[in-house]
Amino acid sequence: MSIYQKAGKIPHKRHIVFRQENGDLYHEELFGTEGFSGTSSLLYHLNPPTMVKSIGEPMNYRPTVAIEDNLKCLSFMGYDVEPNDDYIESRKVFFMNDDMQIGIACPSKSMTNYFFKNSDSDEMLFIHHGSGKLKSMYGTVEFEYGDYVIVPRGTVYQLEFDTTDNKILFIESHSPIRSPKRYRNEYGGYLEHSPFCERDFKLPNNFETHNEMGDFEIRIKKRGLIYPYVYGTHPFDLVGWDGYNYPYAFSIFNFEPITGRIHMPPPIHQQFEGHNFVVCSFVPRIYDYHPDAIPAPYHHSNIDADEILYYVDGDFMSRNNINKGQFTLHPGGIPHGPHPGAIERSIGKKETGELAVMIDPFNPLKITTEALKYEVKDYYTSWITK
Repeated sequence: MSIYQKAGKIPHKRHIVFRQENGDLYHEELFGTEGFSGTSSLLYHLNPPTMVKSIGEPMNYRPTVAIEDNLKCLSFMGYDVEPNDDYIESRKVFFMNDDMQIGIACPSKSMTNYFFKNSDSDEMLFIHHGSGKLKSMYGTVEFEYGDYVIVPRGTVYQLEFDTTDNKILFIESHSPIRSPKRYRNEYGGYLEHSPFCERDFKLPNNFETHNEMGDFEIRIKKRGLIYPYVYGTHPFDLVGWDGYNYPYAFSIFNFEPITGRIHMPPPIHQQFEGHNFVVCSFVPRIYDYHPDAIPAPYHHSNIDADEILYYVDGDFMSRNNINKGQFTLHPGGIPHGPHPGAIERSIGKKETGELAVMIDPFNPLKITTEALKYEVKDYYTSWITK
């Protein structure tokens, strides 16, 4: 994040003596990525964040690849994934490559008896259905339908849900998830033509110090294995923190679409980026307003990237027979475009109510055995005119 935040008590300088009322030192921790040159925050603990009491046997959550090399348009019904009480168990990976994993989670219960930490990846949790709170040492981030929740790698967190019917599109990125550089000036501020600004982000609030000793289980993910660690102190024992590295949320409804007289290319919809991928938000917008404009997208060959579209809500004008929670995968190297009839249907239309998330990985995706359980058969033939 490019927005500086602080909460609680912190000393007036970094790396200096900072004592508790009983004379003991607070325990400073630098929490950052990319060595010492990336985004970071400084945390001040009541206790050392190193008090490990026991480590259990790792549990294997590595996805099984069913299709290593794919050059076929595919589709999957993500909303058909069965719910699971446990958050970690509910996460089903559909697609993966060396940069990322993409999947669906349908947890029905809050995390109450353990905490979770992904040491491999930044996480993007798109809340398709449900609401609740993400709790971490930084405070609370409330989320609801349409929110992207960004969790930096290594963040210890719990999810508290308001309902039992929760559906979450997730991305695990092996690189930091950021907003596009072209929207920011050299100082990190958002430019006037950016489709969002600093006011649109939901930042951590309700900071609280947990001064508790006992047995606190943190399930730590590393290289597809989850290690059950038991610590002797509560992981949210901070008295204060400051910096730029923390969880936050952004509502897809706060993305302001860029429009033009003729059809604009997909990069105008870009919301986030990581190493070798981008994430775009398709939101309700005014259609192209040239008198002869064709609002439907033109056929195009995505030679350099696979394209994942996840359909959230509304009527996606370029597709026929698309359901909420459905994935489409259009592989790099194969041209694709509107379904039969979509181009003619779009002419003369003034606006669209579609809501979708697009993910473009620049390295080919592998398809998991989990995804194939929900495959829409023969999707690649859906452009044939009858």
